Amino acid sequence: MSKILAFANQKGGVGKSTSAINIAAAFSLMNKKVLLVDCDPQGNTTSGVGINKKNIRASAYDVLISRADPSAAVIPTGFDNLFIIPSNINLAGAEFELVDAENREKRLKKAIDAVKDRFDIVIIDCPPSLGLLTVNALVCADGIIVPMLCEYFSLEGLTQLLMTVKEIKRRYNPSLELTGILITMYNGRLNLSQEVAAELKKYYADRLIPTIIPRSVKISEAPGFGEPIQYYDRHGKGTEAYNAAAKDILKRL
Repeated sequence: MSKILAFANQKGGVGKSTSAINIAAAFSLMNKKVLLVDCDPQGNTTSGVGINKKNIRASAYDVLISRADPSAAVIPTGFDNLFIIPSNINLAGAEFELVDAENREKRLKKAIDAVKDRFDIVIIDCPPSLGLLTVNALVCADGIIVPMLCEYFSLEGLTQLLMTVKEIKRRYNPSLELTGILITMYNGRLNLSQEVAAELKKYYADRLIPTIIPRSVKISEAPGFGEPIQYYDRHGKGTEAYNAAAKDILKRL
């Protein structure tokens, strides 16, 4: 049975797309066949694995509005065992077009159900919002990974996100679980980072992923070259951290 993970956080700039890419790549290097689903109109996950957004024939947008068969939208990346349903700016219009659509919250689930048996793990990168695209991702996911920074506003956002998850679980997807909270861009020299990390351990100890992703120039650079960190900096600290985090997550699936 394939597992579906949604990477979600309504705050932007928390390393969500970067984490989705690098955790997916880590799984693929463990001989897992992985499908990335880019549900963010910015398309950062798409470009982050080297796909030119201008050359996409069928995207997440086409799938959500039922203009393309889901299998036609799945394309290989240049990395072993790693595939993607890409995205571009067209996806920004999907929320408006689906407002009056029947079963609008389940459009992505229907699409993923059609292709998920071809993969061991499906990772959905959500936009930085709690709108219809994120709701679609949570409705079809088995678990949610929340990448977050060690900042106080992030703690407030986490509470809001978990309330949304609780509501989705109640109304649409009883099997949805919080798989883990992933601390990203951590700088242990800052008192604030240490304080927020301590708060997270206090209240979410059982949901906190043990491996912390450090702040790293290489991690920031890799998407610009269209490569997961494992290929851009094979033996760096960022690679070691994401590979270890992927193993932590795999134990929870």
